[in-house]
Amino acid sequence: MFTGIITDLGRVRAVEQPPEGAPEDARFVFATSYDTATIPAGASIACSGACLTVVSTGADDFSVDVSAETLSKTTLGGWRVGTLVNLERALRLGDELGGHIVSGHIDGVARVVERQPEGGSLRFVFEAPAELARFIAPKGSIALDGASLTVNEVSGARFGVNIIPHTAEVTTFGGLEPGDAVNLEIDTLARYVARLAEAEWTIRQA
Repeated sequence: MFTGIITDLGRVRAVEQPPEGAPEDARFVFATSYDTATIPAGASIACSGACLTVVSTGADDFSVDVSAETLSKTTLGGWRVGTLVNLERALRLGDELGGHIVSGHIDGVARVVERQPEGGSLRFVFEAPAELARFIAPKGSIALDGASLTVNEVSGARFGVNIIPHTAEVTTFGGLEPGDAVNLEIDTLARYVARLAEAEWTIRQA
C-alpha cells in the first residue's frame, strides 16, 4: 500500500528483457536517490503509480520486471531510457498517511487535455476512460502517476486538478503537456461506494 506522496523523481536508466522472461516482458532499471542498501529484493515500489517488485539493486539504482499485461494497460509500455518516473516506497506501519490509500493497481490511462497557469499553480484538465468517469467526484481523491490529488471539478469524463509549485518541481507534473498520458487509479472508497450503490439498485429491482 502507498499514500500517493511522491518521495523521489527517478529516471529510466535501462530497458532490457528479463532473464528467461517472455519476449513481451521488460526489465526496467531506475536511477534513484533512495538509499538502495535499504531496499531488499522483493520490496514494492510504486513507479508512476504502478506497484512493482524490486528484483535487484545497484549503488544508485534498482531493477523491476514488468509483464506484457502491465506494459499494455499502463504508460509503462512507452517508457524509454531517460523517462522520468514518480517513485514512492511502500507504506510502513507508523508512517504518516499524507495523501490517501493507494494500492498501486492502475485502473486505466488518462490524458492531459489542458494545462494552464493559475496563480502560482498549474491547472490541468484530464480525460479519463469513459468506464472510470463515474468513480471520479468533485473534492474526491485520485492518484495520477502515483500522486495523490484532489479533484476540483468534473464534467463528463473530464476532471480538473491543481498542481502546486512544489509538486510540479519534484514530480513529473512539471513536464506534462496536452496529449500526454498518465496512469490513473481511482479511489478505493469510490469503488466500493459505487459497488454498494449498484447492489442496492439490483435489490430494489428484484
